[in-house]
Amino acid sequence: MSIRDDISRDTKEAMKSRERPRIEALRMLSAALKNAEIEKGEPLIEDEEMAILRRQLKQREESADAFHKAGREEQANAEETEADIIRGYLPAPLSDEEMIQLVDEAIEEVGATSMRDMGAVMGQASARAENRADGRRLSTLARERLQAQS
Repeated sequence: MSIRDDISRDTKEAMKSRERPRIEALRMLSAALKNAEIEKGEPLIEDEEMAILRRQLKQREESADAFHKAGREEQANAEETEADIIRGYLPAPLSDEEMIQLVDEAIEEVGATSMRDMGAVMGQASARAENRADGRRLSTLARERLQAQS
């Protein structure tokens, strides 16, 4: 069952229980997935669906932050609620300890010795993370680990 099927099923359940914020968030996700599929011209694979969900999550988090800074707590809370709903469809993120271990394994496998090997380390670490790690956080950890070796 695809993520889109899960969202469709959950939308129907939310409609039955009249959960307005959940309905709106799920419809927004469904529309984003449908638009991406139309743009691509063929059904999306799971990795593409995950990428779209992560993009939607990032937008909600950035919007919530902007609303907080502007003192608009009601809108910020709505964005945070949507972000929580989106997180429910994404795999659990890796902990810092897991990411450090993953980066260390990538450094060892690539044979990295300096910052010049950063690209190879990131390629390997990203592949190992399987969409469960924030790219910026992974990059920061890789940079720290490589600089510590030098």
